[in-house]
Amino acid sequence: MELLNIKVSFMAVAITAAVAAGAITGAAPADPLVLEVAGRSNATPSIAADGRVVIVAWSASAQGGATDIYVARSRDGGRTFEAPVRVNDTAGQASVSGEQPPRIALVSNATGEPSAVAVWTAKGASGTRIVTARSDDGGRTFGRTRTVPGTDAAGNRGWEAIATSRNGKILGVWLDHRELASSGSAAMNHEAHMQMPAADGAAKAQLSKLYFGDVDAGGARVVTGGVCYCCKTSIAASADGSLYAVWRHVYPGNIRDIAFTSSRDDGRSFAPPIRVSEDKWALDGCPENGPALAVSGRDVHVVWPTLVKGAGSSEPGLALFYANTRDGRSFTPRQPLPVEGVPRHPQIAAAANGTLLAVWDEAMSGRRRVVLARAAAVASGAFRFAREPIGNGPIDEYPVVAATNDAAVVAWASRTGDRSVIRVLRAVP
Repeated sequence: MELLNIKVSFMAVAITAAVAAGAITGAAPADPLVLEVAGRSNATPSIAADGRVVIVAWSASAQGGATDIYVARSRDGGRTFEAPVRVNDTAGQASVSGEQPPRIALVSNATGEPSAVAVWTAKGASGTRIVTARSDDGGRTFGRTRTVPGTDAAGNRGWEAIATSRNGKILGVWLDHRELASSGSAAMNHEAHMQMPAADGAAKAQLSKLYFGDVDAGGARVVTGGVCYCCKTSIAASADGSLYAVWRHVYPGNIRDIAFTSSRDDGRSFAPPIRVSEDKWALDGCPENGPALAVSGRDVHVVWPTLVKGAGSSEPGLALFYANTRDGRSFTPRQPLPVEGVPRHPQIAAAANGTLLAVWDEAMSGRRRVVLARAAAVASGAFRFAREPIGNGPIDEYPVVAATNDAAVVAWASRTGDRSVIRVLRAVP
């Protein structure tokens, strides 16, 4: 694993890195790479990679609360990054959070660097809308901000995820409450959803929809109702044109388990949702802790959090699990990830050599740290994950991971006192 020792200043023109080679063996790195907009609160990262190009997107908020979206680009597989670039053309326009960060996706170009497409949530005329901006010079500059077609309806929406299809389209899913507004109810906000009565949970959730659409061409349409609002979603595309999506669903009895669907025709239709695992997590409210997925060959890999009874304890606690599917109709039995403390916010990526890389954050002894776990197949459908804590801040959270040609890059939000930054680590699978 290579550790990058670098601080990025907002006004910097170019960046160089001092690289220290070594392996982390249980001890967190003293000074990983840092991305920040000076004088701002830097948070909510996401990441995408295409070959040797890596782009990290995040939000940077001023003291007054105005929030902008920034990206930083690496052209050497995450070893160095260029100066941050603001994405949104209207200052202070973003409205994001840890479970709904700005998303970034790359589109390969045979003649040059990949195009970069950013998507994030902003305030609309009668709720929230999803907006996008595109860069056709590899992330150096971005065009005007546009509303994603079909997302400026009444009511609230967000918790979006995007993926690049085999033909270069940026496709996305998101959670949407337009039917609450159209039915005459007030647009449900986060607090109202969290306080929803348990007896009414599954029925009320039918007005919360999972939508799918093309970021540029539109065509927004419902995939399913009954989604658990405020948990992140995830979507991935495979080389054969298949699309896969996961989210937290509200089942009868106010059970909030993970659901999955697939499309074999570039998103023109989706299969009926299936349950990834019969976890039976009954909850009066949204846990704000959603699933993630990745694709490698014919395999779809899913990680997610749920509540389980702890070993040797009568009190339930959060745990993270992994399962995969090859046919899109059934999943392998869930297997636990090697967590400690209270784990949250899992993400997963598949490296070119077949290694899986899962990341999450976990709270223990008043601190929150980021963990990277590598896994290789040990049996049919089973993987063995080996954990490796990373990061050295008192509050490290919301990690994301993307695979390059020969490595993986992890980014996360880190807070120390009044300062919050984005830390980045390059890991060799």
